Amino acid sequence: MTTLITGGAGYIGSHMVWRMLDAGEDVVVVDRLSTGFDWAVPAEAELVVGDIADQELIEATIKRRNVDAIIHFAGSIIVPESVSDPLGYYLNNTVKSRALIESAVRTGVEHFIFSSTAAVYGSPEQVPVTEDETTKPESPYGTSKLMTELMLRDAAAAHPLRYTALRYFNVAGADPKGRTGQSTKGATHLIKVASETVTGKRNYMEVFGTDYPTPDGTCIRDYIHVSDLADAHYLALKRLRVGGDSIVANCGYGRGYSVLEVIDAVKKVVGHDFDVRVSGRRAGDAVSIVANSDRAQREFGWTPALDDLETIVSHALAWEEALAKRNS
Repeated sequence: MTTLITGGAGYIGSHMVWRMLDAGEDVVVVDRLSTGFDWAVPAEAELVVGDIADQELIEATIKRRNVDAIIHFAGSIIVPESVSDPLGYYLNNTVKSRALIESAVRTGVEHFIFSSTAAVYGSPEQVPVTEDETTKPESPYGTSKLMTELMLRDAAAAHPLRYTALRYFNVAGADPKGRTGQSTKGATHLIKVASETVTGKRNYMEVFGTDYPTPDGTCIRDYIHVSDLADAHYLALKRLRVGGDSIVANCGYGRGYSVLEVIDAVKKVVGHDFDVRVSGRRAGDAVSIVANSDRAQREFGWTPALDDLETIVSHALAWEEALAKRNS
């Protein structure tokens, strides 16, 4: 059997491809390469260049490769961009996911892992947040992901489809073996931006808002190493394959860091200062969000192995340096 990974040429998706190959799994990737890179897909995995909304292509690929599971990463992920282009996000994240889910149902794929987000919670009243917290997304990005979760819930109730939606928090770092990392140009992730500043790809970086109701005035996030996240997806898939029921589960470390604390950690790792400037708030940014991941640990035995901010930063920096050499 084969696993279809959508968005497998992108940041998290390419880590997932390596995780599956490391486990001896067969993988086929579908990616339109809008933000991903063909070179990020290992030679051992087939790359099909195309859109997940192309149902003829998707269904032919599923049948040709005897796909039994889909891990769905493809989508748009920038919160402020979703505020300025909500319809684009509903198209790319929701409408196209609906087409993919329908293709799964039509072809008899029984296992579906969905890359959701902590943005479905907005700014939760209780932190760390559990999966039972009321969902109150504060951006079209969060809403577009929540709508896909609801479609999966309803499709699973009507068809022999079981799913896991993983609501993960701020993903950072890179493959410890240096095989892949975050390579997208113009990325907005904090640790990626700091790494680009340190390596001279940016002249300076910005802190968006220092007037939030937090100890130092900047937003607080739960940072999770991308390899730990890929492991969570793999374990969730194993659980479905042995008969596990459909669930939603958080993926985070249960500890939050402010924007300024993360920047300090980067400075500590590199051993020198860099230019950081303060700007106004960005639309759609939640104040503070930290995960309670007890369900993931209980249901599919997920145990993070890289739960250390300086380790995450070090791996991100190592990849940034490798990427600079690749592009030179």
